[in-house]
Amino acid sequence: MKATLSDIEAAARNVYAAMNPTPQYAWPLLAERAGCETWVKHENHTPIGAFKVRGGLNLLARLSARDPHFSGVISATRGNHGQSLAFAARRHGARCRIVVPEGNSRGKNAAMKAFGAELVVFGRDFDEAREHAASLAQSQGLHFVGPFEPELVAGVATYALEFFRAVPDLHTVFVPIGCGSGICGLISARDALGLATRIVGVVSSNANAYAQSFRKRMRVETATALTVADGMAVRVPVQAALDIIYAGAHDVVEVSDPEVEAAMRIYCDDTHQLAEGAGAAPLAALLKTPQREGKRMGVILTGGNVDRDVYSRILSG
Repeated sequence: MKATLSDIEAAARNVYAAMNPTPQYAWPLLAERAGCETWVKHENHTPIGAFKVRGGLNLLARLSARDPHFSGVISATRGNHGQSLAFAARRHGARCRIVVPEGNSRGKNAAMKAFGAELVVFGRDFDEAREHAASLAQSQGLHFVGPFEPELVAGVATYALEFFRAVPDLHTVFVPIGCGSGICGLISARDALGLATRIVGVVSSNANAYAQSFRKRMRVETATALTVADGMAVRVPVQAALDIIYAGAHDVVEVSDPEVEAAMRIYCDDTHQLAEGAGAAPLAALLKTPQREGKRMGVILTGGNVDRDVYSRILSG
């Protein structure tokens, strides 16, 4: 179910209690390269360097309001969602336990621990880690947070409300899809404001469950999800997210790892901004979109959390 305008504005009060709105800039070098007016929503400028913090702040505030003595939360993540919950849980004095898959980003693991999360390493990928987190929740007396809670969607939708109100008449906005809260927040805000902006979801060609599901209008799981864009490395789509995407997205497109890496370099060259793989994927999709000339386009730079060795390799490519 989509977030309403009242849901999003209520979430904004919880978000802005801890952070300021993020900026959006129309970078001239990006415009020259893309051949169109290109606005970047800088979610890499949040307190955790990613848009997910908005959802965590709203969810923990709502949990705390319902039960000021709740014990804490448990969830699974590749990194940004876990940082979000840890950051928000610390504000409310609550425990936060996060399950990450084997081989997860060292930098994201370190950041989650620094924000106060207790880390558990389990599984070959996000989806196995998520199943393990759900199984631990009851035995440890913690509130399980799935990847697509209504409070998360309303929270992250606040970035969309900021973007649409700051930049009128956007023709198309490109947004990466991990589990779906980001794109569903965009769709919710657009529809709440009565806008005609097209929303295009972006996935990795190596983790394209949402693209296959969108084309077939049925949930499709993939066997693997191995991509440099770890924020999009999901094998099993969330049905509630798919329902919103089916109804509200113009398209879901795929980008390759080389295209994502090229977009990361472009962000560095043209804007001097650090973009992680998922954060750069929307720009990669924009740059391969035909008939974009003369249009006002938007891309969501969802985060800038990438390990230094990975980023160094990509910049030297």
